[in-house]
Amino acid sequence: MTRAIIFPGQGSQSIGMGQGLAAAFAEARDVFEEVDAALSQNLSKLMFEGSPDDLKLTENAQPALMAVSLAVMRVLDKQGNFRLPQAAQFVAGHSLGEYSALCAAGSLTLADTARLLKKRGQAMQQAVPVGIGAMAALIGVDLPTAQTIAADAAQGEVCAAANDNAPGQVVISGHIAAVDRAIAIAAERGFKRSVKLPVSAPFHCSLMKPAADVMRHALAEVEFKTPAVPVIANVTAQAVSDPNALRDLLVEQVTASVRWRESVLYMKQQGVTNLLECGAGAVLSGMTKRIDKEIAAQSLSTPEDIDAFLKTVG
Repeated sequence: MTRAIIFPGQGSQSIGMGQGLAAAFAEARDVFEEVDAALSQNLSKLMFEGSPDDLKLTENAQPALMAVSLAVMRVLDKQGNFRLPQAAQFVAGHSLGEYSALCAAGSLTLADTARLLKKRGQAMQQAVPVGIGAMAALIGVDLPTAQTIAADAAQGEVCAAANDNAPGQVVISGHIAAVDRAIAIAAERGFKRSVKLPVSAPFHCSLMKPAADVMRHALAEVEFKTPAVPVIANVTAQAVSDPNALRDLLVEQVTASVRWRESVLYMKQQGVTNLLECGAGAVLSGMTKRIDKEIAAQSLSTPEDIDAFLKTVG
């Protein structure tokens, strides 16, 4: 068995996430306290018992999801002697999850990762005024078809494929009118089911360029180390270990498409047979089954998940 560890992106957040980990493991509490201190914010209180609307805000959701992922990793390390690179061949994450992956692999410190994600969330939210942009999942559509639909719908505005998640699920992003046109065009071409996403900004398209500029400056001020195992970059769907390349790809990632389907298939080509999703929810594990049924996937988000997993590797 060859394993890769993967980390979820925005949309997996929910009130109460991480609370069970904090109650069961001192190592998890330490992670949440370190993130709170780095942000000068009681983010863990918001995660455990706050308002869903506040947690959904991009500037809160991004560092919060990372914190849960790294809490799981810290517990695996301390409780199960589960360490990179012995435990996995690669790490990867969906959008903000790429930051979690870099932190888990030791390329970024926990405090720097939390601050970068706070800034990334703020910059992405501020890049486009509320009501200007939108995102939608086109169901049953492959990537080339989604790209054609988006191009036909743009009509002078921005509309692009933002996330190639799994076969039959491509997310588009751009100006709200262009996204609405894309949904109508998809329906005309026989793809009757499209889902507008409850997001506050049009991520991973050229409208995010102001956020990319902010992140270029922010990332330039942070030290990147060589990760313990290669990171599969969203932008290239390839393994990357060079710190400068990882930094540049995080800037590009803000406006570029998340090539998740290709990333999973690349890992399979490199011999990966098992994906371990660390963090809130099980979205990526579900996608894996749709991408390639030969790849086993499981998610770890609760103390029970972790205990059961450690019994299988102990």
